[in-house]
Amino acid sequence: MADSQGLRRRLARTLVRQCVAIGIAACIGVWAAALTIENLLIKQALEDEASYFWQLKATNPLTPAPDTRNLTGFLSSGGGGDVPEDLRGLQPGFHSLPSQADLTVVNVTTRGEDTLVLVFEGAQVRELSVLFGLVPLTLVLIVVYIGVFWSYRTTRRAVSPVEWLAGEVSRLDPERPDPNAFSLSNLRVLPDSEVVDLAQALERLTQRINALVDRERNFTRDASHELRSPLTVIHMATDMLRAEDELSPSALKAIGRIKRAATDMVELVEAFLLLARESELGIEFEPICVNDVVADEVDRVRITAEGRPVTVVMTAETRMLVETSTRVLSSVVGNLLRNAVDYTEQGEVRVHIGRGFVEIRDNGQGMDTQEVDRAFDAFFRGRTVGLSGRTGHGVGLAIVRRLSARFNWNVRIESEPRQGTRVLVEFPDARLL
Repeated sequence: MADSQGLRRRLARTLVRQCVAIGIAACIGVWAAALTIENLLIKQALEDEASYFWQLKATNPLTPAPDTRNLTGFLSSGGGGDVPEDLRGLQPGFHSLPSQADLTVVNVTTRGEDTLVLVFEGAQVRELSVLFGLVPLTLVLIVVYIGVFWSYRTTRRAVSPVEWLAGEVSRLDPERPDPNAFSLSNLRVLPDSEVVDLAQALERLTQRINALVDRERNFTRDASHELRSPLTVIHMATDMLRAEDELSPSALKAIGRIKRAATDMVELVEAFLLLARESELGIEFEPICVNDVVADEVDRVRITAEGRPVTVVMTAETRMLVETSTRVLSSVVGNLLRNAVDYTEQGEVRVHIGRGFVEIRDNGQGMDTQEVDRAFDAFFRGRTVGLSGRTGHGVGLAIVRRLSARFNWNVRIESEPRQGTRVLVEFPDARLL
């Protein structure tokens, strides 16, 4: 899944995480240094002081115990002496005692009957840690954060052309992309050579897409118009032949097949022409009464069902308006109705207009699950052939899906083999009258 926050925010978030990690690591380092001062340096100093005192004591028995600003010594001989009450009874070794100072470490050593108690009052240890630890750390962090911020500004300027390209791509009209959108003159910063190559490639791509789209639309439009003329001639010729009285039944049957095939071609040409103009501004959208369009399509499909034991019944519980084009709605309803009639051997095809939907139900051959799943695929035809003799071209339902998606109509198919098919077209924005 793509990150919705964008490249720049991801970069800023990464740099912030790095700054936080650097700060935490530096603080841990200062804390470790303080522990080192307490556990190593101070204790080592006390050991050295004790050793030095015992050396002096060995040469001069009257040597007094150490007494400085931070270090106080107490000497006891044979159980007597000036050792404070709270320090008496301590075993030889190091001890940490609670006091008002930041740090109090006691070192007890003995030589014979003499005991030396050295007390280190570390009131200035924390201050020294701040002075020689936190202050340099703060300066280092300031330098690091300034460098990180400068790197962020530099990186942001480097990625800004990529963000610009991404924004232009997201705003492209898929039906008519504008090649000028990728002109480098729209950039405020000097792009890298890679960005220049990418922008030029996108510009060439949009130009090629426009050329291909124009070529496809022109071909579809021209081919559709060119095919109309011979199809009209075929229709007129078949109508004139059917009016002849001397034709045999087999000839009339053949003429009927020719006329049905011509009708199929006319519908296919109309569908292609509609799709060719689908995204153009030539299609006008207006409130269309669904009932009137459905009634017209029912009348047309009844003509194709003449001579077969199939009846088409239309019912309505309301009148409904949909913002669309008459040709679009006619194409959707007409394709669904023709499929229902073509694949029904005998019985009824019921069309019901409800509140926000149109339902088309038949009791024809039906489809299995695999056929239902592929029903809307272009050029897909089921295993059965239409009972009217029309084999179809496999584009009717594909056109229905494409046009329905354009207007956010929901089309659902429910079918079972030999049980019939139910198609439901839902109009979310329908207005009831």
